[in-house]
Amino acid sequence: MIVREQNDTLKLLFSWRGTILPKVLPPLGFVMLISAIVGGIEYANIYRFPELPLVGFTLIGVVLSIFLGFKNSACYDRWWEARKLWGSLIANARHFDRDCRILPQGRRERVIQHVIVFANVLRDRLRHQTANPTELVETSGMSQQALTQLYQQSNAPQYTLSLIQWELMQALKDGEISDIIYTQMNQHVTELSLVQTGCDRIATTPVPFAYSVLLNRTVYFFCFMLPFSLGSLLGLATPLLVGILAYTFLGLDALSSEIEEPFGTQSNDLPLDAMVRTIEIELLGTLGKPTPPPIQAQDHNLL
Repeated sequence: MIVREQNDTLKLLFSWRGTILPKVLPPLGFVMLISAIVGGIEYANIYRFPELPLVGFTLIGVVLSIFLGFKNSACYDRWWEARKLWGSLIANARHFDRDCRILPQGRRERVIQHVIVFANVLRDRLRHQTANPTELVETSGMSQQALTQLYQQSNAPQYTLSLIQWELMQALKDGEISDIIYTQMNQHVTELSLVQTGCDRIATTPVPFAYSVLLNRTVYFFCFMLPFSLGSLLGLATPLLVGILAYTFLGLDALSSEIEEPFGTQSNDLPLDAMVRTIEIELLGTLGKPTPPPIQAQDHNLL
């Protein structure tokens, strides 16, 4: 996720990293090149291209704007829901830390360590990656054998939650907590499971492919046909206006496609590494153990 001051208008105007411009620059440059050729030919009266009705392009542009707005809203809703789910995960990790103080120290440490492991393996599941085993062993305190068993599971986050619940059930069985306390603490396990379910739903249910393809094709068709509609009217100014219009439409289409999958490592995706590190620092600190350093943004990009 891009972390940058937004108060400096000049810096925002000339920002490059984290913007959508690098992705749309090739088609945008091609559209402006066509516009320059068409405008120059029209201006020099070398050839008159058949005039395409401007009213038709206006209507197409209005309809396209509506559908682009709808797609961007849908994709942003996915991004924002994912952020709320991870905010809920952080909040429940803090709840666990407070409620686990009633447990004996050894069991409390195991529960907290499982919560840390859950955050790590959920991030890895969503990003289709495997965490650094050395770092995970250091931060969670789990053994190498337990780590090997963890990665043999088809659903590592769910397996980790089952370990947390087993610890709570053993505490109830041994008389360390009452049934009321067990019910309250088990509610946090349920909340963490709901977080995983919500994240899995977002990760496995993208915007319908046919809808995205239709909108993408329409955007490119509209942008590539613009020079032939405006060339006779604007002449040498055609590349400028066409470039602005094409940047808007191409940029909105590319931006919605990027934030549609909020769990990746692109510039505008959620900083899952930083959020997992926040959980590690807070929980390990309450256990009196060494904490890893916070993750800093690299070139304004926070992963």
